[in-house]
Amino acid sequence: MTIDRISLEDFRSYERGEAVFHPGVNVIAGENAQGKTNLLEAVAYLSSASSHRARYDRELIRHGADHAFLKGSVTSRGRSFTLEADLHRGARRQLRSNGVKLKTAGELSGILNTILFCPEDLHLIREGAEARRRFLDSCICQLRPRYAQALAEYKRLYQHKTRILKDSERHPSLLDALDDFSLRMAQCGAVIVHYRAHFIRRLVEAAPPIHADCSGGREKLALRYETVSAVTDPEAPPKILLPQLVAHLEAHRAAEIGARSCLSGPHKDELAVEIDGAPAKAYASQGQTRTAALALKLAARDIFRQERSEWPVLLLDDVLSELDGRRQEFVLNRIGSGQVFITCCEEEKLGRLREGKAFHIKEGRLS
Repeated sequence: MTIDRISLEDFRSYERGEAVFHPGVNVIAGENAQGKTNLLEAVAYLSSASSHRARYDRELIRHGADHAFLKGSVTSRGRSFTLEADLHRGARRQLRSNGVKLKTAGELSGILNTILFCPEDLHLIREGAEARRRFLDSCICQLRPRYAQALAEYKRLYQHKTRILKDSERHPSLLDALDDFSLRMAQCGAVIVHYRAHFIRRLVEAAPPIHADCSGGREKLALRYETVSAVTDPEAPPKILLPQLVAHLEAHRAAEIGARSCLSGPHKDELAVEIDGAPAKAYASQGQTRTAALALKLAARDIFRQERSEWPVLLLDDVLSELDGRRQEFVLNRIGSGQVFITCCEEEKLGRLREGKAFHIKEGRLS
């Protein structure tokens, strides 16, 4: 799985940009604030129609422009694809594959998969549960289109239900619709819990050995899925989980009305991370935090490889500068296969990489 060429128009800092990539390692070098991260962001967008740095598509459009255009030539499953994304201010985006309009963003992930590792991910362990949910959602949405659909619908229902609860004091009649929204959230939530549980089980198998290698066998990583207390077996089929979630929401109905907020559900799920039996969020050192974050991302890459029989495109955004020498060496040794993009300010640090291609960026221009 590779992205062979990309063209950009009015995307972030790029008025115009085009590059032909190597199927192995692509080094994107340049000083800060020149557009390195923007290029990786564009590649990632073509796999998921989402950005790790922007909440809305309009934030991706170059300042002063009305629209942005991305086009990527991709090789996947032995076939060639042309992926396109048209972004407009005040209008819906349009996604296309080989000229055919796509109905959902999930169709992109059936063609191109990416794993992004950026400096913010080094804080993945220390942040709240929301950061780890974003990590899970980003991975599972690319592997399971049904999950992506259920997650998008759940978020929409959550916003509506929250509005009902907040406005119910002034407009009590809104509560007539509350049970319907809770039921529909439980239906979507059952799908979300099921897929999260299965993905985390695979993380539990893959991440600890990677963590042990990186730490020299001195530390033990443990992962655990924490979801709604009424769920007895998160890996059970959604039809089994549904009545458990419905009962849970019914039990919390009065409390939610009193608090005027959605108190419980998959939107509160947690991927608990422990190192040597202690919660990593509270007790991990800076080095342990970095190692655990590395293990999660590289484990996700291995899972994608098992699922698709192809390596996902690995995007490493200025990560090596945040790591000590031993961890740098570990990362470079782990990316011996598949297509990789690495941004850096000091290209000489990457001399140990296999054959590839180097780009230099200055003021949004590639050379």
